[in-house]
Amino acid sequence: MWEKIEKMMIERKISIYQLAKMAKIPRESLYSMKRQRAKSASFNTVVKIADALGVSLDEFRKEVENEFK
Repeated sequence: MWEKIEKMMIERKISIYQLAKMAKIPRESLYSMKRQRAKSASFNTVVKIADALGVSLDEFRKEVENEFK
């Protein structure tokens, strides 16, 4: 999932710090996702990230489904 988030961040020219602030989540949550320490994010966190990026949850659902194939 992190690859999709990172791609969206690059497209929007925002940093991890900015995304964390926009989503109102701790930066460390995003860094854990980036380092793949967090195997899965909570639903609430994913909703906040999707809202901050202005995308639907389906964007991430498709990504997660592909990871488990």
